[in-house]
Amino acid sequence: MGMGDKIDNKAQEMAGKAKEGTGKATEDRDLEAEGKKDQVVGNLKQAGEKVKDAFKK
Repeated sequence: MGMGDKIDNKAQEMAGKAKEGTGKATEDRDLEAEGKKDQVVGNLKQAGEKVKDAFKK
């Protein structure tokens, strides 16, 4: 897993933040929840990348 995966994970997190913000602004609880979920998934993937990087050293 390389730099591209890290960028994809960060992009997923940022998209989640945008979805959450849009959900809050439009009072769409489903969209807000989906945004929060995307953020969590992106953060977990980033954590996995950090663990892999630690073992490469």
